Amino acid sequence: MTAEPDGPEDRLRRFATIWSRAVFPVTSTSLTRPEFEQQLIPLARRLSEALRARTFQAAEGQAVGAAIVSAHCTDPEALSRTLDCVDAYLVLYCGEDGPQEALRTRSARLQHAMAAGFAQALRERTLSEQEAIYQAALNARSTVAEALHASEARFRAVFEGAAIGIAIADLEGNILQANGALLRMFGGSEQTMRGRRVPEWTHPDDAPQVWKLYEELVSGEREHYHVEKAFYRPDGTALWTNLTVSLLRDADGEPQYQLALMEDTTERRLLNLRLRYEATHDALTGLPNRTLFFERLEKALSAGDDQRFGLCYLDLDGFKTINDSLGHAAGDRLLVEVADRLQSCATAPGEMVARLGGDEFVALTIGPDTEREVDELAGRIMNALVTPISIDGRELAVRGSIGIVEGPAGERGPAEVLRSADITMYRAKSAGGNRFELADPEADARAITRHGLTTALPAALDRGEFFIEYQPLVHLADGSVHGAEALVRWLHPQHGVLGPDQFIPLAEHTGLIVPLGRWVLEQSVRQAHRWQARHSGAGPLRINVNLSPCQLTHPGLVQDTVDILEREGLDAGALCLEVTESALIGADDDLLKPLRRLAEMGVDIALDDFGTGYSNLANLRRLPVSILKLDRSFTQGMQQFPADPVDLKIVEGIVSLAHSLDLAVTVEGVETGAQAEQLRILGCDTAQGWYYARPGPPERLHDLALVDATG
Repeated sequence: MTAEPDGPEDRLRRFATIWSRAVFPVTSTSLTRPEFEQQLIPLARRLSEALRARTFQAAEGQAVGAAIVSAHCTDPEALSRTLDCVDAYLVLYCGEDGPQEALRTRSARLQHAMAAGFAQALRERTLSEQEAIYQAALNARSTVAEALHASEARFRAVFEGAAIGIAIADLEGNILQANGALLRMFGGSEQTMRGRRVPEWTHPDDAPQVWKLYEELVSGEREHYHVEKAFYRPDGTALWTNLTVSLLRDADGEPQYQLALMEDTTERRLLNLRLRYEATHDALTGLPNRTLFFERLEKALSAGDDQRFGLCYLDLDGFKTINDSLGHAAGDRLLVEVADRLQSCATAPGEMVARLGGDEFVALTIGPDTEREVDELAGRIMNALVTPISIDGRELAVRGSIGIVEGPAGERGPAEVLRSADITMYRAKSAGGNRFELADPEADARAITRHGLTTALPAALDRGEFFIEYQPLVHLADGSVHGAEALVRWLHPQHGVLGPDQFIPLAEHTGLIVPLGRWVLEQSVRQAHRWQARHSGAGPLRINVNLSPCQLTHPGLVQDTVDILEREGLDAGALCLEVTESALIGADDDLLKPLRRLAEMGVDIALDDFGTGYSNLANLRRLPVSILKLDRSFTQGMQQFPADPVDLKIVEGIVSLAHSLDLAVTVEGVETGAQAEQLRILGCDTAQGWYYARPGPPERLHDLALVDATG
């Protein structure tokens, strides 16, 4: 074996040598092979520089393709051998130490550009030769008398030496002459060619207008036409050509012959088909990809009024776990197996399966009765996933969630249909997975609204769209105002005022709850300080602020609270932080540590929605809470007289337990005087609800008429 070339220039020359040896046998040139190689070295250098350029320049590849034609490499085999050589050796000899996958992708794009440049240059050369032939024919006809021999010689030289196929036929379609290039394209002899008639050369892929143009030409209505046309070779294979047919007239202007010029585009067409396939199919599974699927879906949705469509959007349940535990190679093998199973489910006319990416697949069916067909298709998909898949000796159970969208064509666009299917799929996944759900326009609208609110949340905080309302907390013993709970609202530009239940879960999901919660705490503490200043003689008014589970785990909770209290000048004892009982179920010492530190500072901790979390009551002893907020569900039976005796017993037991642990009891949702009186009798400490006041601006707390708890 020979040693690898040492430097980049040596490698470049080696590549040019390989290229010249591959192409020289099919090149019409008077140069020797070494001389021909010297012509290719500058072209090889341009390819090398284009391969390693910072940005891809298609013009460089096109210029090299055109230069090949200028070097007399006009045979289609020369292009094929050039592309094979570039594909096999360009990255090897000119890629140096660059990233191989990126270089191979760049090489493939250069090949495509070279093919385009070659085709353009050859077409321009063909048109030039056609013009030369046509002019030669005119000159020959007009000067037959004085220069017949010279004109015939010139015409014969062009006719026989042309790199494109040329044939002359009479107006009945009988072929009179064919040059060598055309005979080589068809792989037949001149005798065989002369025995053919033009009308016999039909092909199933002929465009409808091809033969109409032909009839117009032989009848004298048209001087020439240009089309892309396929022919059958004698061995049955297809020959694709760029065909130009011109009408030749005699001295009196009467139609006499037809002249056909054919450029063989078979190799270029196959290359384009290969590139098209790679661009529209998933490299891993071989299924149609997102691009091709959207083309098919758009076509299906633009069909006639009697056409319907059904779409199944599949996402595998737990695929990330398989990828993380067994590796991406195992995950890829599983996806290939799933793709094969899905392909077997969609074999009927009008059905297709595609991979959108990751572990997401779609199946499409079209026809007049897709309401039934799409349900059956989803059922086949679910059944196909039942059998475990064997990967490296492991039997992996595969499950999937499917969102189904079905309806008439023409009402929605592809993006809207896919969005609805995606939303429905996630609804199936949220319901436990391993199932399929039908699209629900109302559920779609809610999901779209949630998405819009989620994306608008960060900017809403910056624009000051949030505000706080305060609901008074009242002493049940004497009806005096004890303080207020801060309740955040969102003044949305389109949807109006939104309550916390509509956006707090979204803020928790996105992590915005931390800055939003810090803002609420800061505004509430500032307002409490103002109340303190106005009611200095009437005792301190306290402020209750809700904490979400995400805020509990944020490392800056304690320091943020301390900073805000100090900055606003409010005593820690005037602040109560409310934490839902469900957030503290099974809480460990790490989660409780910040609450304990706040409690040690004097901040009250209230256990909100007490009684809904099914927690162990014994846990109350280890929680750093000083207040229980009883959920409204326990007191609804007290709104009327007489009160529900079961509710009375439950509340009485909770109050007794809380007081024995030195905990105060606050009741929320008080709506009637009878309810307030009964809670006072049972020993509850404070209450809030519409009976006293609805949440409102901070000024209302100053003007609130105090309600006597005894009515």
